[in-house]
Amino acid sequence: ETSRARRSRFWGGALAVRTRRRFRTGSSVGLGMAAAAEGVPATRREEPARDDAAVETAEEAKEPAEADINELCRDMFSKMATYLTGELTATSEDYKLLENMNKLTSLKYLEMKDIAINISRNLKDLNQKYAGLQPYLDQISVIEEQVAALEQAAYKSQVQEVGEAMKSVLV
Repeated sequence: ETSRARRSRFWGGALAVRTRRRFRTGSSVGLGMAAAAEGVPATRREEPARDDAAVETAEEAKEPAEADINELCRDMFSKMATYLTGELTATSEDYKLLENMNKLTSLKYLEMKDIAINISRNLKDLNQKYAGLQPYLDQISVIEEQVAALEQAAYKSQVQEVGEAMKSVLV
């Protein structure tokens, strides 16, 4: 049994219909096409020519030759392989880009780590130097307090002298 005979038996001998323009439901052309699809000969009534008249052609559905199907399958698989290769290549390139970005980020973090280590080392050195200067800073604070006490004493003595001078002038 040929594939054409199988298909014909499956579809009941139906006709494939190509419609170029949409036709109105209930027109004689539409009814004729329905009858043709069922395999019943239809009688056509001529309708007056209109601008929106339907132009239709009907032909029996034919199975493409075996070689055509094989060629179409090869073409489809070839195109599918090309598509999948492209998708996989794009995905692979995305992963390579991510890998490069990760490497660059890792290098940046290593640089930042080195900078942080240097800052930490410099801070420790500054703290040690400050600790070495602390006795001198304490001496400066003591001297500053002594100077402030001397200024207060000098101010009080001046105020007393001015007060006595005014008393002697007023008396």
